[in-house]
Amino acid sequence: MWSPDEIAGLCYNHFKKLPKRGKPEAGREWTLLAAVILVTDSSEQKTVHKQVVSLGTGTKCIGRSTMSLKGDILNDSHAEVIARRGCVRYLTEQLFRAVSGQSSDVFCPGSEEGKWAVKPGVSFLFFTSQTPCGDASIFPMTGSQAQPCEPVKLIQSKEPERRGQKRHAESDLKESDRHSSRQKSGHTDEREAMTENKESNPSNAVLHCDPEEEKDLHRTGAKCVPSGPADPLQPGLLYHSIGALRLKPGRGDRTLSLSCSDKLARWGVLGFQGALLSHYLQEPLYFRAVVVGKCPYSHEAMQRALNTRCSDVRGLPPVFSKRDLEILQSGLEFPHNHTHTEAKHKHTLGRISPCGAAISWCAVSQQPLDVTANGYKQGVTKKALGTSQARSLISKVELFHSFLKLVAATEDSRLPESLCGKDLKTYWDYKQAAEPYQQAWTQLRLQAFPLWPRGPRELLLFS
Repeated sequence: MWSPDEIAGLCYNHFKKLPKRGKPEAGREWTLLAAVILVTDSSEQKTVHKQVVSLGTGTKCIGRSTMSLKGDILNDSHAEVIARRGCVRYLTEQLFRAVSGQSSDVFCPGSEEGKWAVKPGVSFLFFTSQTPCGDASIFPMTGSQAQPCEPVKLIQSKEPERRGQKRHAESDLKESDRHSSRQKSGHTDEREAMTENKESNPSNAVLHCDPEEEKDLHRTGAKCVPSGPADPLQPGLLYHSIGALRLKPGRGDRTLSLSCSDKLARWGVLGFQGALLSHYLQEPLYFRAVVVGKCPYSHEAMQRALNTRCSDVRGLPPVFSKRDLEILQSGLEFPHNHTHTEAKHKHTLGRISPCGAAISWCAVSQQPLDVTANGYKQGVTKKALGTSQARSLISKVELFHSFLKLVAATEDSRLPESLCGKDLKTYWDYKQAAEPYQQAWTQLRLQAFPLWPRGPRELLLFS
């Protein structure tokens, strides 16, 4: 039907065809790519059609102090989040077409009044050019993997400053000077060190390995949520805890954005459609598989981060379930990642850095391309900040307004029951009115992610 290389190639080619605006400068800037692929399987015609319906690039987040009460700034511009938000924009238009009596590539009438179902043979795949930041990026290095960072001395107590690695954080770190470290520590056996660490930090899970092997971890810059246990920051495999919820790093100002590993795990239970679209859908939308491009990769870490952490969640509302994602890796590398950029780098171009822009493209009829920087449309003037001209088309407020247009286009007799007879005004009101979704989210928090931080409600009270 399809192969990981076929999916990766489809996404890379789609990116190549996009306009230059927002793309990284060759030899100096790098970025990451993610996409949602619509797969239509026609058993009668024995064909499988694959289409990129949303694509995103980006590596940045904004800090808590920069977030807006109007919902008009993109808080999280990591590629995976951009791709998912673009897909929500695409799905909203597809539902608008359906309720308006036009043809939709995705939806058909459901068995419940006011609800829509995915057409037979239609499914969605998720592609990311790099392992998602957070828990999925924590796994032992192998000796054959390139280490693009300078060595880090184990006597350092703070995490090293990165040289333009993935999202300031998702870096492939060093082969450290173990011999020197062992001399300083009195030749402490690594297994003994692990035992000592577990006793002093019983809530922290650590990775185990053969004590005869010299190993280190791929590290993530995403920090454990403040309300939970911190990383041990010990040498080698003891640097990180595994399975922990993590916040993405920001420049100085702490962000409120959970890691992409955490968000993908959440979508595996709640669906990727979000609370608003769940009003219209008979069942949540789940990705059929996640495909990762060529990069440092561990299937075990991906399985742990995306599937295992939520595997024991029970008591979900009837239409929700824990869907284990099929996880696959392609042998094709993204041409604009850090590795390729470093290979083409010339010192005259200055320091290698992550691209400051984020690209969103989705298969909608109007303005499919949206390029942002620092949460606003790229190139916007200071005078325009705070106006509709500065807003990204996938910002919360813009997606909310698109949803309200969908509601307005729906005949009263076909309006979902959850939207009938209620005085709903704000973004928060409409999200809370999606009761089965909120019940599922409550169970997921209680059973799998009790430390998931709740964002300030005032950031969701816009209309």
